[in-house]
Amino acid sequence: MPNIKVLAQREEVRLRFTSGHSLCAGCAEPMIVRTVLNAIEEPVVVASPTGCLEVSTSRFPTSAWNVPWVHCAFENAAATISGVEAAYRALMRKGKLDRRIRFVVFAGDGGTYDIGLQALSGALERGHDFLYIVLNNEAYMNTGVQRSSATPKCASATTSPAGKAIPGKPQDRKDLTEIVVAHRVPYVAQASVSNLIDLANKVERAMSYEGPKLINVLSTCPLGWRTRRDSAIPMAKLAVDTCYWPLYEVAEGVYKVNYKPKEKLPIEEWLKPQGRFRHLFKSEEGKKLIAELQAAVDRHWEELLRKERCTQGG
Repeated sequence: MPNIKVLAQREEVRLRFTSGHSLCAGCAEPMIVRTVLNAIEEPVVVASPTGCLEVSTSRFPTSAWNVPWVHCAFENAAATISGVEAAYRALMRKGKLDRRIRFVVFAGDGGTYDIGLQALSGALERGHDFLYIVLNNEAYMNTGVQRSSATPKCASATTSPAGKAIPGKPQDRKDLTEIVVAHRVPYVAQASVSNLIDLANKVERAMSYEGPKLINVLSTCPLGWRTRRDSAIPMAKLAVDTCYWPLYEVAEGVYKVNYKPKEKLPIEEWLKPQGRFRHLFKSEEGKKLIAELQAAVDRHWEELLRKERCTQGG
């Protein structure tokens, strides 16, 4: 398994994604993108729908991409990469190409959980050979921090502002990872920017399978989460250590939890540093909501451990 230093020094891949982009200070996305691309040894074609990554890395006349790169609409990244992959297979059959090329999507939660879910589901069902990376910062950050279906319950966003009417977003977040597992694809995983070696290992394992693969990566956003700009890694680590964002993978239907904290931290340790949850710490009603969030985290964590035991024959 690689380490970060080895990945960064791979001469053939280290310049696939360059500096000079305009992503916000403290954004986790550049670390995730570089780690993913450096973990793939073969040539890569990338598709990116509209979102923070796309608008900040492709402003005319500059580009941070040194790989074949396709910009597509919010809703059709999976369809776009499906078409590119199908064209590649046709050229391989005709003998016009003779080298292995990999196909990767980098898309946000808005373009995946919501707008792009139909195209993604179709591509998964058809069985195209690609890796789909979700840059999950839990809202439509690029257009003003509107809530998405990845936004956690009680988070305050511009379209779910905490106040007298609602205590932030009223609904639970969608479990996209398990939705993809239900498609019975070869490989699905959750990862975090706080655990880059784990992410790199998952990319390498994903690439050992033919067919569609998806890795849902928690990507800290200081702007939308209202956290310090130097807090990307600590905030993501708290999400993992509280088990709000478990690190796990499902390979051919078998669950494996990649990290089990020795001491599971209470969810309020992750909530408290974030301005989007500040309202929860100002009232008795907020304390009740924190307790409900903790109960949900505990329930989902136990469900995940049970799935691991059942699929591994325990």
